[in-house]
Amino acid sequence: MNDPAPNLACDPPAESEEVNGGQTNGAQTHGHRRLGFWAMAIGSLGVVFGDIGTSPLYAFQVAMGQAAKDPVTTPAVLGVVSLALWALILVVTVKYVLFVMRADNKGEGGVLSLMALAQRALGRRTFLVFILGLAGASLFYGDAIITPAMSVLGAFQGMHDVPALEHMVTPRAITIFSFVILVGLFLIQSRGTARLALFFGPIMLLWFCCLAWLGVSHIFDAPEVLTAISPHYAVLFLVHHGLVGFLVLGSVFLTVTGAEALYADMGHFGRWPIQASWLFLALPALALNYFGQGAYVLKSLHWSAAHHHAFVNQDWFFVMAPDAMRAPLVVLAVVASVIASQAVITGAFSLSQQGVLLGILPRLTVTRTSETQSGQIFVPQVNRFLMIGVLVLVAVFQTADNLADAYGLAVTGTMLTTTILAYIVVRRMWKWKLWMALSMIAPMICLDVVFLAANGLKIASGGWLPLTLGASLFLIMYTWVRGSQILTEKTRRESVPVTELIEMLRARQPHRVPGTAIFLTSDPDTAPVALMHNLKHNKVLHQTNIIATVQIAETPRVPESERIKITPFSDDFKKLVIHYGFMETPNVPKALGLCRKQGVKFDIMATSFFLGRRSVVPAAQTAMPMWQDKLFIFLLKNGTNPTEFFKIPAGRVVELGAQISV
Repeated sequence: MNDPAPNLACDPPAESEEVNGGQTNGAQTHGHRRLGFWAMAIGSLGVVFGDIGTSPLYAFQVAMGQAAKDPVTTPAVLGVVSLALWALILVVTVKYVLFVMRADNKGEGGVLSLMALAQRALGRRTFLVFILGLAGASLFYGDAIITPAMSVLGAFQGMHDVPALEHMVTPRAITIFSFVILVGLFLIQSRGTARLALFFGPIMLLWFCCLAWLGVSHIFDAPEVLTAISPHYAVLFLVHHGLVGFLVLGSVFLTVTGAEALYADMGHFGRWPIQASWLFLALPALALNYFGQGAYVLKSLHWSAAHHHAFVNQDWFFVMAPDAMRAPLVVLAVVASVIASQAVITGAFSLSQQGVLLGILPRLTVTRTSETQSGQIFVPQVNRFLMIGVLVLVAVFQTADNLADAYGLAVTGTMLTTTILAYIVVRRMWKWKLWMALSMIAPMICLDVVFLAANGLKIASGGWLPLTLGASLFLIMYTWVRGSQILTEKTRRESVPVTELIEMLRARQPHRVPGTAIFLTSDPDTAPVALMHNLKHNKVLHQTNIIATVQIAETPRVPESERIKITPFSDDFKKLVIHYGFMETPNVPKALGLCRKQGVKFDIMATSFFLGRRSVVPAAQTAMPMWQDKLFIFLLKNGTNPTEFFKIPAGRVVELGAQISV
């Protein structure tokens, strides 16, 4: 069908067409855009808001458990509700939705994307930005391990409140149920979740509607809970309760875990659909639910006082539901927790792909599980790592309450690094004046530091877990980057520049063979090890020789028109630079197909790819400690083969080995 728009623009139609056809088509186009926008908005519910949407399962209960260390009064309950509401408003709405999401890297978000954007804003790579990026990425992996365990355990704990099951459910049974769900979730990752993802949005829409319904149905039990919207209740609670108030603040932070996903998943849905979903659906539903839980606590508090009973902290989310609805609610909660887990697993896969391409992780196997959705990828090494970590947490902690103290520290650390990187972008890229940047960023950093300190009080009771995970992953990443730098510098010192090699070959011509040889190397200006070994041992040189390198830009994607750049060294030597963004999957043969547009033609079946396989051994004197040297060698040996990583046909590859010490 021909698009009528060009006709309307170039040739004015008859009056009847303009009135009937033109306006109808315009209305249809506008309607389709609106339909597509809200489809994206609902779709974002399943990916972006899964984690923060399941927070009501445990966040308010954990916070009230901390508040119960002091006598529980009406002002105390209102203070906890007010803290939860204002955490959602300040951290999620103001900081992320209205500010940080504007700092996008060509539409992409996330801590590594922001790191690349900050480096581009500074015009160079700095140690501070690099360390911040590594720290944020390391803590995100810790969050990716804790979130599935926390969400699924929190959902299954609702079985205690189902009348028919309350006497049958044991911690061991919950652990087994959680194991089954989580193992099944990780096993299906290799098959892709594109089809299942179609249902994530509608299911989470139903979940948020249930959150709102549960809250509204109990607000009238104690309408005074609505006064908690005033922030003075939160301030008074913190002032009057001292250390207990600070502990409650750390628990209240559980209400905003998952806020980083708003930013990290921006590239999948766009800023406006995510903002619309949050402002018009997710935030109102969460606020109503916390109001409802607070009202139910006030009702229970008044009843306890009237009957001279001690206040008992309960699983407020599930006890709000009628008895007949609790079993279906548990099922829906489990499904919602699985969706939340899937979202963070997908985020870990995406972060790993970015990390590999940005050079902070060794090469990992990345496979696409969908031909139409670029975000659908599978990284088997990361999947195994997450599954083992999650199952260990479930087995050790067994309940969401036990795991709660470990949850907030990883997220607060990631948020703080995001805020600092955002300051660099604001100052250097957006060119804000110092007072403007500080007036916006300083309160955010103060808020992050306060939450970090509040969660820091829980290091002994579980906060050590994300710190240990983050420190371990940070060490691995830093070792890989540092070891790669040392290896590159040593290789460059021992290599011959390509221009010098060409002059040497002119003086002493080797035997020439027909065809094309492509030598993959990280430094296209020095003679690759594979080329030197081919000349030394085989004593031959191909008719056409291409020194190729893959360079990763600090943008998510590179246009096809800028994919390759060919520079001739001589008649039979050319330098080929292939550019990819950090969100793309390198495919060298596909990129070579673009060479024809620049006048370089060759038959792929008459082309040989030469790769240098380096056998790295520890040196007697190294720039790194021996244990770190051995860690780097282990990572290097266990990285994905370059042939597989760059999608090169295995039958066209020649590998030439060399031993090098670092």
